[in-house]
Amino acid sequence: MKPSFTYAVRPRLPENLSFLNTLANNLWWEWNYNAIDLFRRVSRQLWEEGRQNPIHVLMHADQERIDYLSREEGFLNHLDRVRVAFESYMTQPRWYQHTYPGEGKLLVAYYSAEFGLSSCLPIYSGGLGILAGDHLKTASDMGLPLVAVGLAYRVGYFHQYLNIDGWQQERYDANDFYSLPVEQVRDASGGLMTIDVPYLGRPVKAAMWRVNVGRVPLYLLTTNLPVNRPEDRVITDQLYGGDKEMRIRQEIVLGIGGTIALRALGLSPTVYHMNEGHSAFLGLERIRQLMQEFGLSYGAAFEAAMNSSVFTTHTAVPAGIDMFAEDLVRKYLEPLSNDLKLPWDAFVALGRDRQVTDPKSYCMMVTAIRTTAHINGVSRLHGHVSRAMWQSIWPDLPRDEVPIKPITNGVHPDSWLNHDLGALLDRYLGPDWRDDPLQPELWHRIYEIPDEELWRTHETRRSRLVAYTRQHMEKQLSDRGVLPDELALASEVLNPEALTIGFARRFATYKRAYLLFRDIDRLKRLVGERATPVQFIFAGKAHPRDDEGKKVIRQIIHSVRDELLRYRFVFLEDYDMTMARYMVQGVDVWLNTPRRPQEASGTSGMKAVANGALHLSVLDGWWDQAHHNDYGWAIGSGEEYADLAYQDEVEGNALYDLLEKEITPLFYKRTVSDLPREWIQRMKRSMANLIPRFCSHRMVRNYLDEGYIPATESWEKLSADGFKRATALAGWRTQVEQRWSSVKVVNIEVSRQDELLVGDQLDVRATVECDGLSAADIRVEIYSGQVDSMGNFGAATGLPMTLDTSSDAQQPRFTARLIAPQSGYFGFTVRVFPNNADLPHKYALYRVTWAGGQ
Repeated sequence: MKPSFTYAVRPRLPENLSFLNTLANNLWWEWNYNAIDLFRRVSRQLWEEGRQNPIHVLMHADQERIDYLSREEGFLNHLDRVRVAFESYMTQPRWYQHTYPGEGKLLVAYYSAEFGLSSCLPIYSGGLGILAGDHLKTASDMGLPLVAVGLAYRVGYFHQYLNIDGWQQERYDANDFYSLPVEQVRDASGGLMTIDVPYLGRPVKAAMWRVNVGRVPLYLLTTNLPVNRPEDRVITDQLYGGDKEMRIRQEIVLGIGGTIALRALGLSPTVYHMNEGHSAFLGLERIRQLMQEFGLSYGAAFEAAMNSSVFTTHTAVPAGIDMFAEDLVRKYLEPLSNDLKLPWDAFVALGRDRQVTDPKSYCMMVTAIRTTAHINGVSRLHGHVSRAMWQSIWPDLPRDEVPIKPITNGVHPDSWLNHDLGALLDRYLGPDWRDDPLQPELWHRIYEIPDEELWRTHETRRSRLVAYTRQHMEKQLSDRGVLPDELALASEVLNPEALTIGFARRFATYKRAYLLFRDIDRLKRLVGERATPVQFIFAGKAHPRDDEGKKVIRQIIHSVRDELLRYRFVFLEDYDMTMARYMVQGVDVWLNTPRRPQEASGTSGMKAVANGALHLSVLDGWWDQAHHNDYGWAIGSGEEYADLAYQDEVEGNALYDLLEKEITPLFYKRTVSDLPREWIQRMKRSMANLIPRFCSHRMVRNYLDEGYIPATESWEKLSADGFKRATALAGWRTQVEQRWSSVKVVNIEVSRQDELLVGDQLDVRATVECDGLSAADIRVEIYSGQVDSMGNFGAATGLPMTLDTSSDAQQPRFTARLIAPQSGYFGFTVRVFPNNADLPHKYALYRVTWAGGQ
């Protein structure tokens, strides 16, 4: 039986408490402790049982309690302080407005399949979503003009619990969006705004929920509407759920539907940012919209869309990439191919790469790369891995020149720093660290914090983590149906004063959660030392279809049932943002054991380091560029192994050596005042040096400088005067592609061929055959550097050559001067790129010709 009518009921609040409704519907409270504390004062019980959801608190609070608070002076003063802070935050100019005064052109559209913003809004699965959530919060803090697009999953990601054997089970709870801090998007008449997303020759209706993330709006699309067919209502049902066909349908809603939605909202972004390849169809939809609205050719629309797009890849292995069979892509996207006036072979080629993808597969990552001008990985090492992974798209380029740059991830400090620690930083650093944490000199004031204050604050947080762990353990053991004697274990686990090591992440096998358990005897000795006890807290989920990851969890659960381990090792079920905060804020050491180089970045360690934990990790992801002996410890020296079993053995032993010989002794090396002075100094050095380097404010500024501003400038230039320059660029590209095969370096001359001394000059002249192209259409470079014993370039760079204006137009001559930089064995060659002032970079046409046909 279904209702004839439906309606949402919101709480009735006295006028002087009405701001609570406004505050509850803006996730600004999520990173503002005073606002959180305000809702806790209404009802701490409702706050906790509602997964820290203020709407739940207001909807279920006792009316007598609400009426009392409307008369309680202390609460009203608290409310007024929060209101003033919120209104100032929302209305006053922020960093972007101060830095770019009068700049009103930029608008970033940020797409992601998941957003980790709050525990009460479970539309995220892990690091990708948490990173996206921190990106939005930081954009809001900076005042960056940004709008975000995602999907409103009816059941979101799964809740994890373990059966009596330790095997992961999944439970899916429906999201009641009417009880979440979101609001429906309505049209001018007050009706529900919907858009049509094209599917199989018919429209599927999608509506939007708006999430206010401070100053940033996030629009979540849903197809769960009565007007849709049953098979269409479930498209936005579950994050990363279903089969390949469900995935492509979701990604059509995200990329194509999201772009249609922004247009329906009257928004005109100047740059589109794809956070991973799930939204890659947005580039194709943008091209279609530009062709239909402005009558552009495919080529002109492609230039305008591609040059104003940013793509971030988080994937370090081919197995993590979305690929679809060609017949499935054709089933859903052939009408789009027709709208673009592209032959099917040309359309599907946008999603193919000859070395990485199957000949009959369509790759979302390749689509994103081919339709984007600004591409980045998420750490320095991941940039290197990505360039190697996708070099075949630029087959004639040296690997180091593949245009995938690194923009290392960062974390939002206000979201992850413990309140007590934040108050300590306020006292000694001043409040500026919250709004502008990119001041290294500011963070060096950490050294002024007395050791006693920092350590006592940290000990308090460790005690809270132990208390939380015991409470959580009691619930999960009770739910598992254990015997009363085992249930009593929950109140005994862990020691609030012991060295506490945390490990929490997705249980993919490459993250090697099992590494600690390769030598159970050493683990028993480590945790069993009465004078220097060590304890571990593990948490994390395996993907529902990842049986190997589930086996790792079960192996751990079975291992720690040993009498010597069960009180010093716990596995916490159902890892989420709330649990993550307790862990990163309370552990002494954060452990990370991925198989290098498969960890793209990792941000959990950044959060722990920001809270004063020391990092213990393989040199992978962000730690590869952050590690220093003053900040933490490295497992190994960055080696990569062909024999994976041998790698596990070597790095497992190295992990134990560090724990036994360095970390534990340092933690328990105390002064007469019972302070681990050397440990505290490492905490201070780590925080002072790493927080400003690995905070999300630095990350978003990198995106602004290296992606958003250049993309916006390209959009303005190419779209001006009816897309005149985009049309010209498309025509130029066609001419270059038709003639490029005939471009060659026909002659190289040097001023001398004898041995050079350091500082000597070598003049080089190169003649290029253009075959109908002009000298202005090409960029000629000397590629020079050291040469190894096999005759190959080592480190080499490109140096532009200058046109000799007296040379023949069809065979122009270019000149350059090399200076011998140092002694050794050097060489050079000459190469030619297409050249146009409107290209985003010299690699944009995937064309390069080398002297001698190299």
